[in-house]
Amino acid sequence: MKIIQDWPIYKKKIETFKQTEKTEDKQLIPETDKKKTTGIGKFTTVREFSNATSQPINIVLAELMKNGIFTSLNEKIDFDTAWLIGQALGLEISLAETGEEITDSDKLKTILASEKKESMIARPPVIVVMGHVDHGKTKLLDAIRKTNVVAGEAGGITQHIGAYQVVRNNRLLTFIDTPGHEAFTAMRSRGAKVADIAILVVAADDGVMPQTTEAYRIISAAKIPFVVAINKIDKPEANIDKTKQQLSNKLNILSEDWGGKIICAPVSAITGAGITELLDMVLLLTDTEVENIKANPNAKASGTVIESHIDKGTGPVVTILVQNGTLKIGDHLTSNNIFIGRVRNLYNYKNETITKAEPSMPIQIIGLKKLPQVGDILEVGEGEKIKFKKIDTPSQPDTNKESSEQKDEAKKINIIIKSDVLGSAEAIEESLEKLNCPEVKIKIVHKGLGNISESDVKTAEAANAQILGFNVKASPVIQELAREKNIKISLYRIIYNLINDIKSQMQLLIAPTLKRIDLGKVNVTNIFKTEKSFQIVGGKVISGQVENDSSVEIMRGKVIIDTGKLTRLQSGRQDVKSVPVGSECGIQYEGKPIIIKGDILNIYKEEKTIKKL
Repeated sequence: MKIIQDWPIYKKKIETFKQTEKTEDKQLIPETDKKKTTGIGKFTTVREFSNATSQPINIVLAELMKNGIFTSLNEKIDFDTAWLIGQALGLEISLAETGEEITDSDKLKTILASEKKESMIARPPVIVVMGHVDHGKTKLLDAIRKTNVVAGEAGGITQHIGAYQVVRNNRLLTFIDTPGHEAFTAMRSRGAKVADIAILVVAADDGVMPQTTEAYRIISAAKIPFVVAINKIDKPEANIDKTKQQLSNKLNILSEDWGGKIICAPVSAITGAGITELLDMVLLLTDTEVENIKANPNAKASGTVIESHIDKGTGPVVTILVQNGTLKIGDHLTSNNIFIGRVRNLYNYKNETITKAEPSMPIQIIGLKKLPQVGDILEVGEGEKIKFKKIDTPSQPDTNKESSEQKDEAKKINIIIKSDVLGSAEAIEESLEKLNCPEVKIKIVHKGLGNISESDVKTAEAANAQILGFNVKASPVIQELAREKNIKISLYRIIYNLINDIKSQMQLLIAPTLKRIDLGKVNVTNIFKTEKSFQIVGGKVISGQVENDSSVEIMRGKVIIDTGKLTRLQSGRQDVKSVPVGSECGIQYEGKPIIIKGDILNIYKEEKTIKKL
């Protein structure tokens, strides 16, 4: 949800607009010139705003982007944001008395609130690990679960189910392991509450860095209790006190041993020092939040998508965190009351096949018809059944699919979009879809958040797609993998550059249209010279006119027997550019030498016309 008051620059714009509005002399405005007032609720989606104001959705999105607000069609904006955009578009926006909107978080709250108190039991806490790049998040998680994940992964990139569970003091803990903050940000931006506790990782040799600040801002906005893990204490240059000082000065985080309320646990992911103490602190924090960490395992399952991608062999692969109820093989899943498929297989973080998943368990699902996005809420139920387009996974040839594609003559550009926020991805998708034309179609294979990962490259390989990154990065390891797979990765910071590049690609794929222009006809009266690849003939122009550098059809009787080129034209033994009707001429014909007296030569030209997007 975009709350514009968080940004002083936009708040100042609002105040300026309103002050200007107050100073206007309303009496001078004729009744017929007054703007029509549109009532908007405290919160409204971009799509609803577009419909209410009768403004094209692309115009609304463009105005939002001009103001630095990258949002999606179905994401909510607050009234002040709507009012500001309305002013920029010349609209009069007023606050209407409307009911509160239901967010994904509200949906889960409603589900949990509907459960009987006696049915609710304690569930394992869900912990998210966040911090600056290279501060050792993955190695810390590796130390926690006592398996060498990093060594088995390309370049240490986090590439697995995205979450796992460990046991400490006979108690289960669930860890969300993301390649950055993007998935967690996506879930929070869509109203979904996934994590119960956060671990903020800060390197003792590096201190508070930009992504440390970003991670803390996300944690604070989500109102999640957290502990700080001061990592890399094994390094000679580590300075725990200096790190705590930076936490206090830059983030206002005061450690318990300094008289504050935040647990700061020194650890070393390399040596394992302090890991068990960190887990004990997490359990202690869990005990203080026990009333908020409950679920009903006997209810119909519901949970949040934490990862989703397309696999070459199996199609949509989705990881969800079960937050209430128990998910079973065979269950039907819905998203926004739309049936998206049946659970065919369930896999835990060890890639073991299981038959059910209880609350707080991360689980990978195979068998869905539609690929949900990170942050989507999935529920067990029948839902409304609609027809989804088949997702291309070219593992085996499909005869029916091939025949249908042969009928569709349009060329396709398959694209994967990775962006920093959901709004950017959907704004890009909206803009690209407007470029579609009968000759070339853009197909969005997948869109998601965060830096480009190995799974993105695999999806691109399976779908024969290119990857577009907006305000994200691709590590050298990922770039090398993409080169090996011959996958094109393009990174952008300006949407218009991205759109223009794709537009240029489309333009190259549009074949020119050839238009034939008939010029005239020549009756062949003489054959002067015949060589291996050309002839020189004479004749009389019987209709139209003949022009040099033209195309020639040889017509014998009523049948066209061959074609060639007119490369030289003479009249009265002089080279000329054209010869009019009724005149005699000499023609050098390049092509198969088969012209004989009496043949009719159809002279024509072809003009190429290239359609501009």
